Amino acid sequence: MVFHMCLRSNPLLRKANLAVRRVWRSWKISLHSSTLCASPGPGSPDSSEEPTSVSTEKPLHTPVMLKEVLHYLDIQQGQVVLDMTFGGGGHTKAILNLVPEVTVLALDRDPTAVTLAKQLAKEHSGRVKPLLGRFSELEALLSNINIKPGSIDAVLLDAGCSSMQMDQAERGFSLSKDGPLDMRMDGERYPDMPCAADVVNTLDQQALASILTAYGEERHARKIASAIVEARRVNPITRTQQLASVVAGSFPAAVLYARKDRLQRPAHVATKTFQALRVFVNDELNELHAGLRAAQAALRPGGRLCVITFHSLEDRLVKRFLQGDDLSNLDQYHFSPRKQGTRKDGKREGGSVYWLPLKRKVIVPEKDEVKENPRGRSAKLRAVLRLTE
Repeated sequence: MVFHMCLRSNPLLRKANLAVRRVWRSWKISLHSSTLCASPGPGSPDSSEEPTSVSTEKPLHTPVMLKEVLHYLDIQQGQVVLDMTFGGGGHTKAILNLVPEVTVLALDRDPTAVTLAKQLAKEHSGRVKPLLGRFSELEALLSNINIKPGSIDAVLLDAGCSSMQMDQAERGFSLSKDGPLDMRMDGERYPDMPCAADVVNTLDQQALASILTAYGEERHARKIASAIVEARRVNPITRTQQLASVVAGSFPAAVLYARKDRLQRPAHVATKTFQALRVFVNDELNELHAGLRAAQAALRPGGRLCVITFHSLEDRLVKRFLQGDDLSNLDQYHFSPRKQGTRKDGKREGGSVYWLPLKRKVIVPEKDEVKENPRGRSAKLRAVLRLTE
């Protein structure tokens, strides 16, 4: 009851900012995420063995805009590079193959990805240093391996969910593959961390609609939230395709695939709902902001940063950060259009005091790449040079 009262009394709720998440995280008395994000039962792969269950027979991840990333990072022999989202390792492998004697710091919050980074480290002795943690933990992780602030030559941040995570049904990210409704990028690192099933089965209708509006930019958020609340009264929603069916059931059959993606292919009506839940569960926008600040602190003057985003919320945040906008109050700032007189932090005439764009306009994949790798169709790349303060 206290939880729902706090949500309703929050003046920022209609904009569905991260205040909802703060309350959710602080409410742990009666919530045990294991009730819905259960450990695998008999016959299911054990979560502690999950990293080794990933097949290495085929590429786990096709790196997006690889040619452009390598061009703008302009990595030289002997430099230190930070890959902040190792994932399947596609970008890191290309860097290792292209530049002799480069050292790559391979960060990821997903234990499965870090297991792959450790395997790669064995193949390239001394050239790969795996780091397990979130963007918000990066400063401490670098300090632990004696990497000083302002000493890294190049940073790559490839935001969002990796193909490896999407392809593993048991991770609960994909609406096209049935699996537990989990969506935690950290896996089992934080057992008390709420999963997507906890969100859809516990939060009230107003809070659910707010999450779908903010993190999925879903125009039909109220209708979908109402359908979720009605469905969970009958049975808890614990599977990905169960949730997809609930969302689809709130629309007439004729409009289920009326939405189109950027390739003009039919898109499921639950796509934005899944995005919203994933972003909320993993606190992705706050983590992205923390990652940008960490990259700024880690890079040397003259160092280069490439950031790849996959939806407008991410790109808007990155664009404003690199322009020197003040994002200290991310809750109120990020979800509204910029207004005249907005306070800036580190703003110089014509841009940020910290960053110089290497290309004025945002970079998008070439048509041939999109055909070969449709998942990269919405990617946007921003490349900047770290200035002397």
